[in-house]
Amino acid sequence: MKKNQRIYLDYNATTPCDPRVVEAMLPFFTTMSGNAASRSHPYGWEAEEAVAHARGQIASLIGAEEKEIVFTSGATEGDNLALKGVYEMYRRKGNHIITVETEHKAVLDTCLHIEKIGGEVTYLKVDEAGLIDLGALKAAIKETTVLVAIMWANNETGVIQPMSEIGKICEEEGVLLFSDATQAVGKIPTNPKEHGIHLMAFTAHKMYGPKGVGALFVNRKRPRVKLTAQIAGGGHEEGMRSGTLNVPGIVGFGKAAEIAKAEMETEAIRVGQLRNKLEKALVAEIEECKINGSIENRLPQVSNLSFRHVDSEGLLMTFNQNIAVATGSACTSASMDPSHVLTAMGLAEDLAKSSIRFSLGRFTTEEEIDFTIEKVKAGTVQLRDLSPVWEMFKEGLL
Repeated sequence: MKKNQRIYLDYNATTPCDPRVVEAMLPFFTTMSGNAASRSHPYGWEAEEAVAHARGQIASLIGAEEKEIVFTSGATEGDNLALKGVYEMYRRKGNHIITVETEHKAVLDTCLHIEKIGGEVTYLKVDEAGLIDLGALKAAIKETTVLVAIMWANNETGVIQPMSEIGKICEEEGVLLFSDATQAVGKIPTNPKEHGIHLMAFTAHKMYGPKGVGALFVNRKRPRVKLTAQIAGGGHEEGMRSGTLNVPGIVGFGKAAEIAKAEMETEAIRVGQLRNKLEKALVAEIEECKINGSIENRLPQVSNLSFRHVDSEGLLMTFNQNIAVATGSACTSASMDPSHVLTAMGLAEDLAKSSIRFSLGRFTTEEEIDFTIEKVKAGTVQLRDLSPVWEMFKEGLL
């Protein structure tokens, strides 16, 4: 590795745009720059056709119908549209929503908003593996429950919830199920219909597409889900989301979906092997290094590790000129508070603050993993040599 070479291991925050995606998008910035809603000339027809093609590519990736794909500006908007849209549309039936303490802030903050306007929200706990208790979910559902909102795979730990079992419970109870599948789509098979999911949010920039474009899957049959639009004006996207469509972004999203469908299975194996190599080396060669979350039920590209009595921000400072990793969700990285995901899993505050998320991806190489292992080991030794707390721990005083 070159001395000043940079390594990107923060793919859960965002992924680089695949060059094949960029190539597909380029004409729609210049020579094919029409508005997809302009149906009176060829420029608009070209844009409309391109959007329809991309919609089909995305629907194919998740096993949905084309009309079940509603384009948004990203997963945060998708989360808001699903939660607020269902709450407002089904308000006469009930005002109760069930979610999980480890959800992304886009879901948790939206639920707080719903509580402020009269809704009731139950927040399910998770065990030390990051998984919900299915019995607790079933017990939480009541007559006024209109929606269960559970993310497919956690952004910080990669832990995958048992979506099929969750879907069966919701079907038995006659309750809609929404999943923020931002981290899962394009990485593992995510067919919402097979799992009993009625709404599912995801975004292009987590799967090698552009930023600023996402989608919400909305089930059309058995049951037909209805939403109250959150953005008014023009009635675009079947009346669920008004606004001029981001044609270049949507084209890129479609291409990213096409690539993911073709390469996802083999890529998951390759990246999983690199992740396992990273973990095996760090856990074996660094004292008190622990994997956070379920080892069996997680995404192949994510590893969340705690380094006891090592401040994660300090550890990052020893190698962040070379390696990009994260100490939590990208959306809350400015906060000095410990990760709400890790504390919900029962980690003590000091362990939560000693945790780093490594997320690998399409362009990660074995050479980069080898370099990362050495840098993390060296940084941990450096900080512990300077730490009286570590010395006290080694002497059995803590």
